[in-house]
Amino acid sequence: LPLLCCYEGSRSVVVPIPLRFLLMVDGELTTFGKLLCYFVVVDANADGSIINLGVFYLVYMGFLAVFCTNAINIFAGINGLEVGQSFIIGCAVLFHNLVEIQSDSLSRENHVFSAMIMLSFLGVTLALLRHNWFPASVFVGDTYCYFSGMTFAVVGILGHFSKTLMLFFIPQILNFLYSLPQLFKLIPCPKHRLPKYNAKTGRMEPSTVTTETGKGVKEMANMTLINACLQIFGPLSEEVLCVVLLTFQMICCVSGLYFRYNLAQLIFD
Repeated sequence: LPLLCCYEGSRSVVVPIPLRFLLMVDGELTTFGKLLCYFVVVDANADGSIINLGVFYLVYMGFLAVFCTNAINIFAGINGLEVGQSFIIGCAVLFHNLVEIQSDSLSRENHVFSAMIMLSFLGVTLALLRHNWFPASVFVGDTYCYFSGMTFAVVGILGHFSKTLMLFFIPQILNFLYSLPQLFKLIPCPKHRLPKYNAKTGRMEPSTVTTETGKGVKEMANMTLINACLQIFGPLSEEVLCVVLLTFQMICCVSGLYFRYNLAQLIFD
């Protein structure tokens, strides 16, 4: 709420090039464009490339803040994962900020603001990671997840690069989408869906849940990216499991940066 109350920036968004024909054709608003004008403002002077969302932009910011905080919180549960993924995302954000500052873009001041926050955030996160890495002596719980998620939401919104930020959240988005059947109770969802520890082998194994089907009772793995990783690679030690997941996070962030600076021109001006 404080973020929404203090926000005084632009409420406009750029329409992807492949979708602009839905709004304007030959300088005239389409039927869909005219209908959309009842709710938002389509900039006819920009040939439909810009839409002012007005109050709906504040709703979008609220959803983004909620998503960032909870996305990290549900992609968690093993030593080093919450802090590790936050550190990698923070490094990607800072790299993006430095590139934009160096290129002297129109939003340079916004990226300077984001970089200042990210430098402080990465410093405390790296120190925390040292103690949270396996075997952890410090456990972060929900508090750090909400703190890191809100930090990313704030810099993404006030820095005006929320779309780029989502490219760094690909593992969290995949984990959220994969978890939807359990989050919406279509499949039983236990309080904790963490992988289980096998004391005999010293390895982590997928945790399971029992569900009733037309063919009787069925046991299935809880629907999280962590359990999916264990199903793909088999039982792993907690440290190796964390390294595998953080490697995937790093690959996604690097891919996101590549897309942002090499392929985004195909979608946005």
